[in-house]
Amino acid sequence: METRELRYFVAVAEELHFGRAAQRLGIAQPPLSRAILQLERRLGTPLLRRSSRSVTLTEAGAVLLHEGRAALDAVAAAEQRTRRAALAAAVGPTVVLASKAGATDELLATLLHAYAAEPGAVRVEVELCGPGQQERLLRDGRADVAILHRPHDDTDGLDVEELQSEGQVAVLPAGHALSTRTSLLLQDLADAEDLPPPRWPLPDGGYPPGPGPEVHSTTQLLQLVALGRAHLLLPESGRSQLREDLVAVPVVDAPPVTTVIAWPPHSRSRAVADLVRVATGLAGVVPAGPVAVPQTAQ
Repeated sequence: METRELRYFVAVAEELHFGRAAQRLGIAQPPLSRAILQLERRLGTPLLRRSSRSVTLTEAGAVLLHEGRAALDAVAAAEQRTRRAALAAAVGPTVVLASKAGATDELLATLLHAYAAEPGAVRVEVELCGPGQQERLLRDGRADVAILHRPHDDTDGLDVEELQSEGQVAVLPAGHALSTRTSLLLQDLADAEDLPPPRWPLPDGGYPPGPGPEVHSTTQLLQLVALGRAHLLLPESGRSQLREDLVAVPVVDAPPVTTVIAWPPHSRSRAVADLVRVATGLAGVVPAGPVAVPQTAQ
């Protein structure tokens, strides 16, 4: 299977429309359709269900979409890391750490300060991202290590160490009826039709349906919450960053948010290994066995 075929299939599977996929790929639709048919013949199974009105994935197609994304990420990561290795040889080694902007600020600052004091520490470039972007940077090779947050971020296929786990709070406009409560349930928020949940962008740049406002940053969302247009669920530690016109109320049945440090399982960077070790030490993590930090080059 060629990389080109995977790119073609993933585009069609994500768009579920041959015309949009062809436009996205910058090619004509007929050769795209022929390429998908040839791929199906070679694999011996239909990947798509086609009708005059819709395109849907078969079970085999859903598997290939998942595996194809991972394979394309691996190819992109190999290219990115090769380029960065060449740059490191010229200007010196660096580690790129990706983290969501505004999240775990105190943990991140403490980690960077502690790592800088380590013997042999290298320069750490911090890439501050929008929601969900730090995982993508890690998977495609633009970052070496990332601070992720379960259950919001997908850590499948990555090596991780847990750093902290905490409950969630609802951020509400001061003066709203719910802001005077000592605690809330998720159903209380669902019933508050005047404060719908925000809609974050999907990987393709679109937005899911719903009554909530379209948002692209936490700063923008906090402004909308203050104006009484939405509510925000935030880890407990986010309280310290709130403005005076916002109130945080614990949501007792919301799933806990677990902050992890994550890295690719094939990493052989000594700097990443040291950064992970420092992070787990700061978090007070005491694993049952040896920490599976990245292998260092021999």
